[in-house]
Amino acid sequence: MLSYQHAYHAGNLADLHKHALLASALAYMTRKDKPLSYLETHAGRGLYHLDSAQSIKTGEAAAGIQRAAKNGWLPLDHPLMTALDAVRKLHGENTYAGSPLIAAQFLRPDDRAHLAELHPTEFAELQQLSWFASLHHQDGFEMAQAVCPPTPRRGMLLIDPSYEVKSEYGAIPRSIGLIARKWNVGVIALWYPILTDNRHRPMLAALEQAHPNALRSEVGFPPARRGHSMIGSGMWVLNPPYGLAEEAQRLQTVFSRNC
Repeated sequence: MLSYQHAYHAGNLADLHKHALLASALAYMTRKDKPLSYLETHAGRGLYHLDSAQSIKTGEAAAGIQRAAKNGWLPLDHPLMTALDAVRKLHGENTYAGSPLIAAQFLRPDDRAHLAELHPTEFAELQQLSWFASLHHQDGFEMAQAVCPPTPRRGMLLIDPSYEVKSEYGAIPRSIGLIARKWNVGVIALWYPILTDNRHRPMLAALEQAHPNALRSEVGFPPARRGHSMIGSGMWVLNPPYGLAEEAQRLQTVFSRNC
């Protein structure tokens, strides 16, 4: 099933949580003068327009990144805010960077990136931003299995599925286990929605049983509209970089105060 398009949800509160952690991790990892690999299993189109009909229809960006920026939820020198500012200067004030373009603000010439996207429309858009990455029009988990362990071995993998198919929740722990065995030094970050039916809990229980030392970051927020089932955002991170646990705690405080 390939009906999901993130243009309706780009810049929402879940993106704010997920991308703040992503930017913080990459900002720390790129301080060292050693090359790294960056991988994504579900890259999306990479760049979104917050004045598009899709974004305006849901209002999720207005309640998310736009409200957060206006009210100073994150300091201006936060890695996410500096990355978004750089992208806006290149692409326009009403744009929002997806995770590939956020990563691009931190990656250096010796770093390597592999981005997978299966949706044909999203992949076509992603190709317009292909100057810094190897693109893979295929299932993201298949790409990760093929590429890992990457060269350079130091690096990060972001897994950000749409969860259109409920069976993904059951398949993800096994997929991560296979990747982690191949790439035991990799930072593996999984985003998941927190829904009213708590369908994420068995997946997390399996992950935590297999990887008890991983970081788990969760924030809560009101549903975007009446009947919407997402009430929070989660990030599970294996081998988290130094300082990411503290950043996760800061974000939890920010969301608790403002949501």
